[in-house]
Amino acid sequence: MWRGCGPHRSGAAAGPDLRVQPLMRADGAVAWGVWAAGNHGGELDDEVGTALLEVLFTQAPTGLLVVDADLRIQRINTASRGMRGTTTDGLLGHPVTEVLDMSDPEGVEAMTRAVLSTGVPVLDRLVRGRPPVEAGSEHIYSVSVFRLQEGNGPVLGAVASLTDVTEREQGRARATVREAARKKIGRSLDVITTCRELADVAVPELADIAVVDVLDAVVRGNEPSLGPLIGDEPMRRAASKSATAHPRASSGGETSRFPFPTPYTQSLNDLEPRLVALDKSTTWLAADPERGRALREAGVQCMIVAPVVLRGAVLGMASFYRSTRTDPFTADDLVLVRELVALTAVCLDNARRFTREHTIALTLQRHLLPQGNASQAAAEVAHFHRPAEVSGGWFDAIPLSSARLALTVGDVAGQGIHTATTMGQLRTAINALAALELDPDELLARLNDTVIRLAAERSALPPADPLRDEPLRATCAYVVYDPLTGECVMACAGYPPPVLVHPDGTSEIPDVPRGPSLGDEEEPFVAARMLLAPGSIIALYNDGFLQGNCTTSLETTRNRFRQVLSRRDRPLSELRDEAVYAVQAAQRPETDAVLLLARTRILNEDHAVTWTIPPHPEEVASARDRAVRQLADWNLTGNSLATEIIVSELVTNALRYGTPPVQLRLIKDRVLTCEVSDASPAAPHLRHARTLDEGGRGLFIVARLAQHWGTRHTRFGKIIWTEQALSQHDDQQPERRS
Repeated sequence: MWRGCGPHRSGAAAGPDLRVQPLMRADGAVAWGVWAAGNHGGELDDEVGTALLEVLFTQAPTGLLVVDADLRIQRINTASRGMRGTTTDGLLGHPVTEVLDMSDPEGVEAMTRAVLSTGVPVLDRLVRGRPPVEAGSEHIYSVSVFRLQEGNGPVLGAVASLTDVTEREQGRARATVREAARKKIGRSLDVITTCRELADVAVPELADIAVVDVLDAVVRGNEPSLGPLIGDEPMRRAASKSATAHPRASSGGETSRFPFPTPYTQSLNDLEPRLVALDKSTTWLAADPERGRALREAGVQCMIVAPVVLRGAVLGMASFYRSTRTDPFTADDLVLVRELVALTAVCLDNARRFTREHTIALTLQRHLLPQGNASQAAAEVAHFHRPAEVSGGWFDAIPLSSARLALTVGDVAGQGIHTATTMGQLRTAINALAALELDPDELLARLNDTVIRLAAERSALPPADPLRDEPLRATCAYVVYDPLTGECVMACAGYPPPVLVHPDGTSEIPDVPRGPSLGDEEEPFVAARMLLAPGSIIALYNDGFLQGNCTTSLETTRNRFRQVLSRRDRPLSELRDEAVYAVQAAQRPETDAVLLLARTRILNEDHAVTWTIPPHPEEVASARDRAVRQLADWNLTGNSLATEIIVSELVTNALRYGTPPVQLRLIKDRVLTCEVSDASPAAPHLRHARTLDEGGRGLFIVARLAQHWGTRHTRFGKIIWTEQALSQHDDQQPERRS
């Protein structure tokens, strides 16, 4: 009982004399009654007060104790939980932190002394401790502390009420773990990350150590086998976490095996989790001595092992250990673990399926992109491609007729296998359009029509198909370089213009309109023409390549990129690597990073020769003779017979049906190319002559003798070209195309 007076909270003079006395409520909890000392209707006489105190300190289930100014126990309730069966003889006069074995004795002492000093009570403070009767387990108490003072006299001590809220707080802790699991597990579609999320949720709120192992098949994205695991199946350590940074828990990535018979193998056999207590008499540790030694070193006293199972298929094993805590796992903890591994199993299976699709998409993407550097006589080529997951970036160096070279880079918006397949469709379309000898601006216009048609097909998919609502957008740059003239023609569709580095080391960004993206029906594409000196570098790149380093601005990165390319005396592959080192960062980019470099060459008279044919029929024989002599100079006599016939047919057609000037050109590159050009835009057509027809067999003969042939329109007319494999021996017959 406390009696006294105190100032009003408004600062007014001292109020009436008050009397404060503990009361026991119907539920056994302690309440505090406050009366005016002069209110005889609210006072309790001394006999009732004495009886009330006796009941509170001997029968009430709520903990109650009185300490003096030195925090030594003067009176204590021995009827509360954890104190039943004890006597006050061995408790009175001892410090309260010793009797209850507080986990934070310094904090409890500081809290109580603050109440004694200020008189401000502490209400419902959570304190952990071990009572004398149940010293083997930690309890959680809701503690309230009040100062004892008789009127305005000296401070007598403090009274504290302790309500055991262990079960309530443990329930709250489990609810917190459940909520954290719902929020944190499954945020990514990565198997290893999902396992780490489970370990992060479990430690330290549920366990001191958590270990998650998964089958190798799951890590690779393969379908696990149905049914329990009977044999000694190897697993991969996917995640481990320890509240005490124990070295056993920090390791990861190694192969785990569970020897038979242990709780691990039993759980994998019947697909049921197990709560297992460990002590010196545990016999199953002999079957797995290495793991048993690690558990003893970590001081593990209790563990739960649970198979991660979904629809009857085992994905892995989750193990939870308590070591530094002395409280063992309970049946409620086992129920919680069931919920956690069930949630993890669903998320792991989603991650496994994504891994499988991702692997297929990456494989598809790799096979849809060119392999190696396609360097040839026109230019030396080097490339760099860094995929961001699975995206739609592509690059290509396409050999064209007459030793020309086409360079292209592009991006398809989006990620996943659908984006990779769309990229493959567009790359195939570009190769097909390139074979039609189109200028870059016309090729992009045709490619834009293809993208619009593919987008229309996508929008016509069934409503349930998620691909239907994904817009189809792509960007592309296309460049054609002619090593005979040094002419370079380029056009862009929503793509940054290339960087041109001249032989003297200076660089420029040509004035090429960026143009609309593919799939847009906006202004037409525009091509730019320029002459390049031999040894110039054409650098095609996408925005993702320059945005690979987020620590610098885009303009700074572009300038650094141009400085690296200006080192013209370096091999092209080294320049590519230096550009990557200067621009790309360690972290994976959000979009594909693509770089395509080409160092131009010029074909001299040793590889190409051109004759102007006068417009007279008798000049056909002269053209044949010149071609045969040139092949002899090139040591290609094996091509003489076929070339003589091809030149005869093409020059005859040009003189008969074409418009002067007529030119004949031979090019020795990876193949032997024969060109005949004239100023007429009309192109010949291959047809099969009937038996009695006197003409119409010229192109048919040419097509049979050459490996490839075609027509290319220019600003000045057209060119008919053929290609043959190089042959140095007279006895070799020209290879026929079936």
